[in-house]
Amino acid sequence: MSRSADGAVARRAGPAWWGVGISGVLAGVLLLHPLTMVVYWFEFHPEIVGVSSLGEFVVLRMRAGFEPRMWPMTAIFALMGLFHALGIGWSTRAIAVRQRRVDYLESELARSFPSLIAAGEGEMMELKATARWDLREGRVSRTVEAAIVRAIAGFMNHRGGSLLIGVRDDGTPLGLRNDLLSLRRPDRDGYQQFLIGLVERHVGADACASMHVLFHLVDEHEVCRVVVEPAQAPVYVRDERGAHYFLRTGNSTRELDAREAVAHIAARSGGRR
Repeated sequence: MSRSADGAVARRAGPAWWGVGISGVLAGVLLLHPLTMVVYWFEFHPEIVGVSSLGEFVVLRMRAGFEPRMWPMTAIFALMGLFHALGIGWSTRAIAVRQRRVDYLESELARSFPSLIAAGEGEMMELKATARWDLREGRVSRTVEAAIVRAIAGFMNHRGGSLLIGVRDDGTPLGLRNDLLSLRRPDRDGYQQFLIGLVERHVGADACASMHVLFHLVDEHEVCRVVVEPAQAPVYVRDERGAHYFLRTGNSTRELDAREAVAHIAARSGGRR
């Protein structure tokens, strides 16, 4: 989905809450109130004087509900309907968001690993030879780590995607040996903890819930795949120079300046700030 499409979806979703609220108010006044009167009738109708039937009683009470002296009670029913409708709407939206996450992860995980490598880098795929080891200088590099964080943040601010670590740009599997040997715990669990800790330090703990770390063997080389979900809110990469907004565009990740970042965030949120 493009940025403009994201914005259109968000704009359509925004006014729907007004509809939910109005529906709730009407349901409270026109449905909950009469139902309450029905219960009241069956419980107390022997004591009600001057009213011969349930229908007549309900109509009279509904008319009375719009008289100034009864406005407080009518307002209570309206608020009850409003809160009930908003609660159902919020729950429905939360379920829909979770379902979209499940659908996204299922579609990503259904893609075979060899086909991912064969497809090469693109809008939702990036290849990295290592996550912390500089192959040229033969040492741990903060620059290499920063590139990993930028790639993950760029996917989160766009449509999500997969980051393959241990694969050269040409698709040749390299493996994780150099990275693993640089860790205190040189195994899969240690590598996963390293990646999650890296993102937590520079992006935030909340962002870690949007990344899923998997491992595969490709031509006897162990390769890591980080499946990244699109974030619900903008994410920023923090370093000693401040906060930075990265976005996946085409087959690369780039930093947006302040004007571009504001425009992109507004497009994602449907123009709401």
